[in-house]
Amino acid sequence: MKKLRLAIIGLTACSGCQLSLLNCEEELPGLLDLFEFHLFPMACSPALLEGEYDAALVEGCVSTPHERELLLELRKRSQYLIALGTCAVWGGVAALRNGEDREVLRQQVYGQSRIACETAEPQPLRSVVRVDAVINGCPPEKNELLGLLADLARGTLPAEIDYPVCTECRMRENLCLLTEGDKLCLGLLTSGGCKARCPSMAVPCEGCRGPVPEANLAEAMELYAQKGFDRITVLERLCRFYPEWKL
Repeated sequence: MKKLRLAIIGLTACSGCQLSLLNCEEELPGLLDLFEFHLFPMACSPALLEGEYDAALVEGCVSTPHERELLLELRKRSQYLIALGTCAVWGGVAALRNGEDREVLRQQVYGQSRIACETAEPQPLRSVVRVDAVINGCPPEKNELLGLLADLARGTLPAEIDYPVCTECRMRENLCLLTEGDKLCLGLLTSGGCKARCPSMAVPCEGCRGPVPEANLAEAMELYAQKGFDRITVLERLCRFYPEWKL
């Protein structure tokens, strides 16, 4: 079977999504039988953008003209382009301060030193190019990354997850941290797929996977209010990973 050509790159991000793939140490030798990693700066050198790709996996959001041009070029060269991780899918932590004066932000971070790199408000990949599939998570789960590669090897794409973390909590018979534990848990609004990793350890969901499709924010806010959590507190927590929630 002909190996698939893959490009795996990071834009404005922490590289944690790519590292999660590299942490699949036991599976990596088998993956090399199925894929050729032609553009993967974190793992391979030289990392050259050349030729066509069966799929491009892109971590991070777009915040510079160079990243925008690179993303557009990858889109033209790739049969599939997959947004990898919460920053690529929703904007993530990098987009938390969108809407504020970027010159003021630059001075707060760097002082009077001049930064040569031109920046803009960080945006998810879908604001620039068509995205064929998404893998949520900060970072994505190992099984999700391996499942994505398995789907690509079969010539398919992963299905969108359309259920919340709460569903996985119930499947694991966890105590509900919101209704029974009176904690600010965002699992009812957050896309599943993590197997309720945090709530299973009695840690409230922080919403790191972004919103579940058709999230019922109004209904959720009523439930949070009944538990004593005000709207602003809840939305500020939600906006850490998906800044488009409206305050």
